[in-house]
Amino acid sequence: MIRLSAFADEISQDPGEQIDVLTRHGVKHIEFRAIHGTNVLDLSEEQHRDFRARLKDAGFGLSAVGSPIGKIRITDPFDEHLARFARALDVADFYECARIRVFSFYMPPGDDPAIHRSAVVDRMAELAEVALERGVVLYLENEKGIYGDRADRVHDLLTTVDSPALTHAFDPANYVEVGQAIDAAWTLLRPFAAHFHVKDYSEEQHRNVPAGEGDGQIPVLLEDAVRHGYDGFVVLEPHLTVAELSYGFTGPERFADAANALKRILDEKSIPFA
Repeated sequence: MIRLSAFADEISQDPGEQIDVLTRHGVKHIEFRAIHGTNVLDLSEEQHRDFRARLKDAGFGLSAVGSPIGKIRITDPFDEHLARFARALDVADFYECARIRVFSFYMPPGDDPAIHRSAVVDRMAELAEVALERGVVLYLENEKGIYGDRADRVHDLLTTVDSPALTHAFDPANYVEVGQAIDAAWTLLRPFAAHFHVKDYSEEQHRNVPAGEGDGQIPVLLEDAVRHGYDGFVVLEPHLTVAELSYGFTGPERFADAANALKRILDEKSIPFA
């Protein structure tokens, strides 16, 4: 079953507006990255209590904690980051959401990724081990500049770590941006794809576009995923106005374009969703 979600901070930093806009579009889950201009891991306990109450009152849940874990340089010290990961696990517990989005570390520009493979594998294995002990699943997202920017390296990480606590959040636009052939990436990673980010990218226009208008082959991928039994979240992360390394923004008006484009694809492919 396809369940719709969204990075609601792409709509607004105001939690009330996030929930109102998503409700209008029939989306009842949030990939929780930020409110009040503050990252999910840096919010106060009071802010978390207030947001959790808002979600409960509106009948919302979280598709995942959209953490920035793994968005440091592979050459940076890891101990402090492990403490931040512990915070992510506590946040996941607080929201009763056993899913956390993670990354696989930035590499110094120009470095051969093979130089850093061992360090990345070791760090991902440690994160997965701790997550497994806590009953949490990590969703490894591909991204430009990260060790796991291309499908072969994502596949290598997943199969080498080989943990039920580490799986893949497939982001078509991010693959397109690094010149990765989408059909090859999907063929290789479909068995590991437990989370799907709806972000499309046009190589011709050099920008993000609504789903189905770029080179991410989102209609084909979603149809194939469902045919092969995909049961999970499809998460809007449109980046239609701003697309930065750690931040994307779409706004409430353009979010409507993104949501309508996704629902149109699902309807045309006769894919049920909730």
